[in-house]
Amino acid sequence: MKSIVILVSGRGSNMEAIVRAASPGARIAAVISNRPDAQGLQFAAAHGIPTAVVDHKAYPDRAAFDAALAEAIDGFAPQLVVLAGFMRVLTDDFVRRYDGRLLNIHPSLLPSFPGLHTHRRALEAGVRVHGATVHFVTPALDCGPVVIQAVVPVLADDDEARLAARVLAEEHRIYPQAVRWFVEDRLLIEGANRVRVRDEATTTSALVVPPVECVS
Repeated sequence: MKSIVILVSGRGSNMEAIVRAASPGARIAAVISNRPDAQGLQFAAAHGIPTAVVDHKAYPDRAAFDAALAEAIDGFAPQLVVLAGFMRVLTDDFVRRYDGRLLNIHPSLLPSFPGLHTHRRALEAGVRVHGATVHFVTPALDCGPVVIQAVVPVLADDDEARLAARVLAEEHRIYPQAVRWFVEDRLLIEGANRVRVRDEATTTSALVVPPVECVS
């Protein structure tokens, strides 16, 4: 049984998707937020999941906050830490502490559109496809090894809200899948920037893409 800690800052809809998927062999040990009013804490508590708050406003800098956050996480002894709408930039030391066991989901087809406002930027760039990426977290922002990606078409009448909604639906599908693969010990990080899924079929309903090397 693998223990998982999920970090949220708001509603945590991807956290909800992971909890509802209930991967065999996984136990959600805790949901932790940097915001006391995060709606995701209420969902977790209603499902019998322990919760904790490490309020970033109570710390003088990112390093102090990350140290307190790591202490809270380690109290649950997780094998995997999942970022699910956790809106804090983490220090390099924090990321290295959980090397190979820290997952994030980003609302674009990385390495395209790292950072914020991805849907607006995709529309402005005129791309024909957009999507979401689950990746291992590394010190380079939004540049870690790609686990799984899902693609959605960009339609002629799309605005940010419509495009974001379709991408979010795919996030809710692929994030639980990535967590399940981790729990089943099927994710193999090869080299600096590639993930292979052990025994995975060559075709899948979500697009699994070899990552392009990031330039940091």
